[in-house]
Amino acid sequence: MVGKIIKGIGGFYYVDTKTGVFECHAKGLFRNKKEKPLVGDMVEVEEVPDTEKEMVGQILRILPRKNELIRPLVSNIDQAALVFAVKDPDPSFPLIDRFLLHLEAREIPCMLFFNKRDLLSGCEEDYREKMQRIYEKAGIPVYFFQSNTKEDREEILKLLKGKTTVFSGPSGVGKSSMINLLLEDRRMETGSLSEKIKRGKNTTRHAEFFSLGEDSYVLDTPGFTSLFPPDISPENLRYFYPEFEEYRQSCRYNTCYHLGEKKQDCGVKQAVEKGEIAIERYESYKSLYQEIVEERKNY
Repeated sequence: MVGKIIKGIGGFYYVDTKTGVFECHAKGLFRNKKEKPLVGDMVEVEEVPDTEKEMVGQILRILPRKNELIRPLVSNIDQAALVFAVKDPDPSFPLIDRFLLHLEAREIPCMLFFNKRDLLSGCEEDYREKMQRIYEKAGIPVYFFQSNTKEDREEILKLLKGKTTVFSGPSGVGKSSMINLLLEDRRMETGSLSEKIKRGKNTTRHAEFFSLGEDSYVLDTPGFTSLFPPDISPENLRYFYPEFEEYRQSCRYNTCYHLGEKKQDCGVKQAVEKGEIAIERYESYKSLYQEIVEERKNY
């Protein structure tokens, strides 16, 4: 049988197949090859007779992975939903871009979900237009949810259908509550938001995929308050800002990093001044560029 590892705990792997979920051991040959199955792996399994349990199996082979994440350590992700709150806590543009870089470096398409829509109290349209202006030119679709309505549930399910989706974002923005809405009767544990620091208590303790229907899976990840940029060189960071591309052709120098150059020599700086590139994205680019440079000095 072929199935997907949806959870791994205490040396056991739980593999979702067309005939149900099997509790599996990995064969010793994986240890000999220094291979380790990951949550998200597609694997070949065979059923093993057990006098005490049903649906027991053994993993025979790990099928080729199309990608893998390090935080959390999972594989075969089709897309990511980055969840931020419109308020409480307020979204951090540099942190959003850190998450985007982390995923885009692994060629994982991203969506931005802004939760707690009700906190906008009358200024929703202005806020929506602002976020779409900032991110949609970068090819990042933006959606707004309350994560407790039937209408929102149906819209989110359409976006996740037929995909393996990882939910990511900082603590306290409602990721787990949003997934609870999708799962309905299969509730995940959620934590309360700390009034003092406006951060959520992280309740995601291990990587586990939940099925939302045929070939549709969702994974919650620990809430990160910081995330170092992935292994991207300072010179290549500019290529991870797709909205820069059309203006980069107007730069006087091919090696233009859109930082120390004079404005008249840099098409990207001119586009920022005209409002054609969001200032929030450009400032985030400058901050991350400097951080990567500083990190490399420490190696």
